[in-house]
Amino acid sequence: MNLPGYPVFRKTVHDLTGVDLDCYKGTQMERRLQTIMRRVGVPDLAAYARLLAVTPARVKEFQDFLTINVSEWLRNPDKFEELQRVILPELLKRTPRLKIWSAGCSNGSEPYSVAMILDELDPAGRHQILATDLDVEILKAAQAGVYSDKDIRSVAPLRRTRFFVQDGDKFTIKPDLRARVQFERQNLLSDPFPTDVDLILCRNVVIYFTEEAKDELYRRFHRALKPNGILFVGGTESLLRARELGYASVSPFFYRAVK
Repeated sequence: MNLPGYPVFRKTVHDLTGVDLDCYKGTQMERRLQTIMRRVGVPDLAAYARLLAVTPARVKEFQDFLTINVSEWLRNPDKFEELQRVILPELLKRTPRLKIWSAGCSNGSEPYSVAMILDELDPAGRHQILATDLDVEILKAAQAGVYSDKDIRSVAPLRRTRFFVQDGDKFTIKPDLRARVQFERQNLLSDPFPTDVDLILCRNVVIYFTEEAKDELYRRFHRALKPNGILFVGGTESLLRARELGYASVSPFFYRAVK
């Protein structure tokens, strides 16, 4: 990182938010900091750190800028089809009550997509679906469960009728599906992880992390999973050192925890 004042700024951010900027790729972080400094109208990182220290609203603005919340229902539909057709049925054969964690859940599209699929596969099942994110405001939006037509463009008409109530151009999840997902705030880089998890979804979350931060995160996921539990990553991600990190590839973007 070549921006003057970065060490002080990094410490200020960590003190205020608990986020360790060293876990993010330097060149990408530098570009993003330059962008937000221009937007806020500060000349350098020292001035930006002073502004954050006295303005809570600016801290929230920075966190929102740092955590890019882009998500939609059934993102990469072919992989969610595989999840429904292969992965979840295999897990259900071993465990009648699944424990599932959507890490970095953004607006809730991902955990709700899983809840919808499970409702079709096992309507009477009492599965636990935990969804976590760093951004408090996006968690509030996820709990509200209101989506646009673009957000649910991959959801078939019959599913829309079954799981949503339409009001104009907005689609609200029906209460019984919404109740299947528990939302919590979590910093993936520092907070404790759940344990004995059957399936972890962490998709398009770590693309801005350093390789070291990614490896540590995948090791922690491995410890959180049951033996033979599944890690589901995004379409732009892959575990290049899967075996060294304790995983065996099941198919592209699905990895089994070997213990």
